[in-house]
Amino acid sequence: MEIKVVENTKEIQCDVLIVNKFVDELTSNPLINKFAPDTFKGKAGETFLIHTHGEAPSNYVLAVGFGEEQSVDDNIIREGIAKAVKKCAELKAKTIAFDISSNLDFDIPVILGAEIANYHFDKYKTKKEHKISELYISNVTDKVYKAATIAQGLEFARNLANEPASFANPAKLAELACSFEGVEATVYDEAQIREMGMGAYLAVAQGSVNPPKFIHIKYIPEYARRKIAIVGKGLCFDSGGLDIKPAASMLNMKDDMSGAACVLGIMSVIGKLKPHVEVHAIIAACENMPSGSAYKPGDILTAKNGKTIEVDNTDAEGRLTLADALCYACELGVHEVIDIATLTGACMVALGSAASGIMGNNEEFIKDIIKSGEYVGEKFWQLPMWQEYRDNMNSDVADMKNTGSRYGGASAAGMFLKEFVTDDVRWVHLDVAGTAFLEKPQREFSKGASGVGLRTILNYLLSYTLT
Repeated sequence: MEIKVVENTKEIQCDVLIVNKFVDELTSNPLINKFAPDTFKGKAGETFLIHTHGEAPSNYVLAVGFGEEQSVDDNIIREGIAKAVKKCAELKAKTIAFDISSNLDFDIPVILGAEIANYHFDKYKTKKEHKISELYISNVTDKVYKAATIAQGLEFARNLANEPASFANPAKLAELACSFEGVEATVYDEAQIREMGMGAYLAVAQGSVNPPKFIHIKYIPEYARRKIAIVGKGLCFDSGGLDIKPAASMLNMKDDMSGAACVLGIMSVIGKLKPHVEVHAIIAACENMPSGSAYKPGDILTAKNGKTIEVDNTDAEGRLTLADALCYACELGVHEVIDIATLTGACMVALGSAASGIMGNNEEFIKDIIKSGEYVGEKFWQLPMWQEYRDNMNSDVADMKNTGSRYGGASAAGMFLKEFVTDDVRWVHLDVAGTAFLEKPQREFSKGASGVGLRTILNYLLSYTLT
């Protein structure tokens, strides 16, 4: 969707002019004020549409409720705008304009709400979904550019996670990583990965005909206040390995690289957003496939930090790839590590698609990420990391198993990952298994990949400024 800045959106000839309404207050549009019924109060998410019949430059005026003015926030605006834009799509509108109360700091949620609602993954459809092509706005600020850039990164992440595994394989992820401007990418092949001692990661990868690619992308600004690593789980397809998944559970396993898609989406735009923080993006990309060369239950693996792992279940593979990726990240001398992964079905059972799980080794850091997510409309719920979960993974023949008890699986996975993070690094783990790929439309998002985590992590990175 092309964003165009004009002096006065009220005078633009377009299909739909969108205005906002607060509870029991007039809108900026006289036609809405004249024809809206008394039942349209302006509650958050309420909409009212009128055909102008030539009484205005636009064909329609659509009012969207923002609730009480003193209670409005970015989430209300973004979700309300998304609902309005979806209504415009139903009208087959091509051009829309916004006339939102000027006393609102609305640029980012309006642009994001519109872009998220206008998204469709129809690359492989012969009949394309209807999309709005032009958006007119009267504000010309840095925030408009920032919002449009974040939306671009989010679209990249959603597109990549929606792609079939035949397209989004390890080699494709590596190719994309090397195409971004403003960053430097290094891709390690299988021989180099083995030389680095990543035995856990290589074990998962060895069953596939598609070789693994270990990806390291660097963003190093002139003035950096901090050094942070973001690690994305990059399982381009997860069959479960020899402990193979049932067919129904395997259907959407193209989404098991949603963490990597999020990280790549961030790095695709970070050079434009220019936060004052050094960022290292790490992806251990591979596939978990059953074959004569696949790793087996009972195998003992040695991770990059020398710790040994007994394979209890080959379908607990993501944590094995992340183990080596976390070791690598910590060796870079970073202050903080954020890993994001579609890691456990247990987290899906606990939190559903409403929230992602969050764990870590530093309470302040965890709270910072939760707060960052709240601001952009992404919810995270902290799960416990108690020693009991780690004790369940004790092994008779190695330092640990890769799974524990049937219960408390999300926390057990977090405790497993903690074994590969050094004590001097602040670390947060985001389990997005239930939120990365939606089985039905939810809030402003359509069915499919959501790009979850991208807005939260970007918001956190952008919090670092020179002041």
